[in-house]
Amino acid sequence: MFRIVQSIPSPKVESIKRWLARVGYERIQDIEDPELATKRTRALYVSKGYSDSWIEKRMRGIVIREELTNERKNRGAQEAKDYEILTAEISKATFGVTPREYKELKGLERENLRDHMDDFELIFNMLGERATTEIHRTEDSKGLPKLKSDAKAGGDIAGGARKKLEERLGRSVVSKGNYLKNVENKKLNGKRS
Repeated sequence: MFRIVQSIPSPKVESIKRWLARVGYERIQDIEDPELATKRTRALYVSKGYSDSWIEKRMRGIVIREELTNERKNRGAQEAKDYEILTAEISKATFGVTPREYKELKGLERENLRDHMDDFELIFNMLGERATTEIHRTEDSKGLPKLKSDAKAGGDIAGGARKKLEERLGRSVVSKGNYLKNVENKKLNGKRS
């Protein structure tokens, strides 16, 4: 891509060349020191207005998700559709909705659903994924059918905890609320005061 852009003799392309060079350089740095990618991700969340506490949960959720993905890969999940099915199983059991339905509920289109979850949503999501990973390991699960039943079991654990909390609080944890929009609204209201 960089070579193609370099071959275009126009001053208007200079900004694209600089951007590509910067992105390429950052990716090489990430390969040499993966911690830099984590720092960049944190900085991005801070720049968007997320709280430190939310960022910690989100970063931990990324690690938990990566562990789960690796377990699935090593145990027979192969295609993107496999991962989508397994993720939907956990989500349905944890929250009562698939990720697609959850995004519709929150009014999201292309955005990452997790980036719009509040603290409880992130916590229960992590619980479902971490429980599923441990079930895969404990039961030495292999093949998509077993991974799918494990995903439901892990989601059921998180879903049971969610329902107990909802019963105690008298409200649903699953919400139309969009965490990032709430943060942005608080910023706007703070500036008006």
